[in-house]
Amino acid sequence: MPNLRISEAAALLGVSDDTVRRWIDQGRLSSVQLDSGRRGVEGAELAAFAQRAAENPEAGGPITTSARNRMRGIVTRVVKDGVMAQVERQAGPFRVVSRMSSDSAEELGLEVGSVAVASIKSTHVVVEIPEV
Repeated sequence: MPNLRISEAAALLGVSDDTVRRWIDQGRLSSVQLDSGRRGVEGAELAAFAQRAAENPEAGGPITTSARNRMRGIVTRVVKDGVMAQVERQAGPFRVVSRMSSDSAEELGLEVGSVAVASIKSTHVVVEIPEV
Protein backbone atom coordinates (compact mmCIF):
# COMPACT_ATOMS: atom_id res chain seq x y z
CA MET A 1 0.00 0.00 0.00
CA PRO A 2 1.57 3.35 -0.99
CA ASN A 3 2.44 5.87 1.67
CA LEU A 4 2.91 9.57 1.00
CA ARG A 5 5.03 12.22 2.65
CA ILE A 6 3.05 14.98 4.35
CA SER A 7 4.21 17.45 1.69
CA GLU A 8 2.90 15.16 -1.06
CA ALA A 9 -0.45 14.76 0.73
CA ALA A 10 -0.71 18.54 1.15
CA ALA A 11 0.00 19.16 -2.54
CA LEU A 12 -2.65 16.64 -3.58
CA LEU A 13 -5.23 18.25 -1.27
CA GLY A 14 -4.26 21.80 -2.20
CA VAL A 15 -3.39 22.78 1.38
CA SER A 16 -0.20 23.52 3.32
CA ASP A 17 1.98 20.93 5.04
CA ASP A 18 1.01 22.55 8.35
CA THR A 19 -2.69 22.01 7.62
CA VAL A 20 -2.11 18.29 7.04
CA ARG A 21 -0.08 18.09 10.28
CA ARG A 22 -2.87 19.90 12.13
CA TRP A 23 -5.46 17.45 10.74
CA ILE A 24 -3.26 14.56 11.92
CA ASP A 25 -2.89 16.12 15.38
CA GLN A 26 -6.68 16.66 15.55
CA GLY A 27 -7.32 13.02 14.62
CA ARG A 28 -9.05 13.90 11.34
CA LEU A 29 -6.35 12.04 9.39
CA SER A 30 -4.17 9.13 10.55
CA SER A 31 -0.44 9.11 10.07
CA VAL A 32 2.05 6.33 9.48
CA GLN A 33 5.78 6.20 10.06
CA LEU A 34 7.70 6.20 6.79
CA ASP A 35 10.94 4.32 6.17
CA SER A 36 12.76 7.64 6.60
CA GLY A 37 11.40 7.87 10.16
CA ARG A 38 9.16 10.81 9.32
CA ARG A 39 5.38 10.90 9.53
CA GLY A 40 3.37 10.29 6.40
CA VAL A 41 -0.12 9.38 5.28
CA GLU A 42 -1.35 6.09 3.84
CA GLY A 43 -2.48 6.62 0.24
CA ALA A 44 -5.81 4.82 0.63
CA GLU A 45 -6.70 6.85 3.72
CA LEU A 46 -5.80 10.10 1.97
CA ALA A 47 -8.05 9.14 -0.95
CA ALA A 48 -10.96 8.44 1.41
CA PHE A 49 -10.29 11.70 3.30
CA ALA A 50 -10.29 13.67 0.02
CA GLN A 51 -13.60 12.10 -1.00
CA ARG A 52 -15.20 12.90 2.38
CA ALA A 53 -13.94 16.49 2.16
CA ALA A 54 -15.41 16.86 -1.35
CA GLU A 55 -18.76 15.42 -0.25
CA ASN A 56 -18.92 17.56 2.91
CA PRO A 57 -17.32 20.92 2.12
CA GLU A 58 -16.46 23.23 5.00
CA ALA A 59 -18.78 26.06 6.02
CA GLY A 60 -18.88 29.02 3.70
CA GLY A 61 -20.19 27.28 0.60
CA PRO A 62 -23.55 27.61 -1.07
CA ILE A 63 -26.39 25.61 0.45
CA THR A 64 -27.01 23.61 -2.75
CA THR A 65 -25.62 23.52 -6.24
CA SER A 66 -25.77 21.21 -9.22
CA ALA A 67 -22.09 21.70 -10.03
CA ARG A 68 -19.81 18.88 -8.91
CA ASN A 69 -16.38 20.33 -9.65
CA ARG A 70 -15.85 23.18 -7.20
CA MET A 71 -12.42 24.74 -6.72
CA ARG A 72 -12.01 27.19 -3.85
CA GLY A 73 -9.09 29.51 -4.37
CA ILE A 74 -7.64 32.96 -4.01
CA VAL A 75 -7.86 35.62 -6.71
CA THR A 76 -4.36 36.37 -8.01
CA ARG A 77 -5.15 38.75 -10.89
CA VAL A 78 -8.07 40.75 -12.29
CA VAL A 79 -7.83 42.44 -15.69
CA LYS A 80 -10.76 44.58 -16.85
CA ASP A 81 -11.12 46.22 -20.23
CA GLY A 82 -14.42 47.93 -20.73
CA VAL A 83 -17.11 45.27 -20.94
CA MET A 84 -15.11 42.13 -20.03
CA ALA A 85 -12.92 41.01 -17.13
CA GLN A 86 -10.43 38.17 -16.80
CA VAL A 87 -10.15 36.75 -13.28
CA GLU A 88 -7.33 34.38 -12.31
CA ARG A 89 -7.47 32.22 -9.18
CA GLN A 90 -5.03 29.81 -7.62
CA ALA A 91 -6.87 26.76 -6.24
CA GLY A 92 -4.25 24.53 -4.66
CA PRO A 93 -1.86 23.64 -7.48
CA PHE A 94 -4.36 24.73 -10.14
CA ARG A 95 -4.57 28.08 -11.92
CA VAL A 96 -8.18 28.74 -12.92
CA VAL A 97 -8.91 31.57 -15.37
CA SER A 98 -12.45 32.88 -15.93
CA ARG A 99 -13.83 35.51 -18.25
CA MET A 100 -16.95 37.41 -17.26
CA SER A 101 -18.47 40.82 -17.64
CA SER A 102 -16.70 43.64 -15.80
CA ASP A 103 -20.02 44.37 -14.07
CA SER A 104 -20.13 40.80 -12.69
CA ALA A 105 -16.56 41.02 -11.40
CA GLU A 106 -17.38 44.32 -9.68
CA GLU A 107 -20.67 43.03 -8.21
CA LEU A 108 -18.83 40.02 -6.75
CA GLY A 109 -16.11 42.29 -5.39
CA LEU A 110 -13.40 40.24 -7.07
CA GLU A 111 -9.96 41.68 -6.45
CA VAL A 112 -6.52 40.28 -5.73
CA GLY A 113 -6.67 38.49 -2.39
CA SER A 114 -10.41 37.71 -2.55
CA VAL A 115 -11.52 34.12 -1.91
CA ALA A 116 -13.70 32.77 -4.72
CA VAL A 117 -15.03 29.38 -5.76
CA ALA A 118 -14.93 28.26 -9.39
CA SER A 119 -17.77 25.85 -10.12
CA ILE A 120 -16.94 24.03 -13.30
CA LYS A 121 -19.73 22.32 -15.17
CA SER A 122 -19.59 21.20 -18.77
CA THR A 123 -18.34 24.07 -20.93
CA HIS A 124 -18.65 27.02 -18.54
CA VAL A 125 -17.38 28.16 -15.16
CA VAL A 126 -19.63 29.68 -12.48
CA VAL A 127 -17.92 31.95 -9.93
CA GLU A 128 -19.34 32.06 -6.38
CA ILE A 129 -18.39 33.98 -3.26
CA PRO A 130 -18.53 31.80 -0.10
CA GLU A 131 -20.67 32.89 2.83
CA VAL A 132 -18.61 34.27 5.69
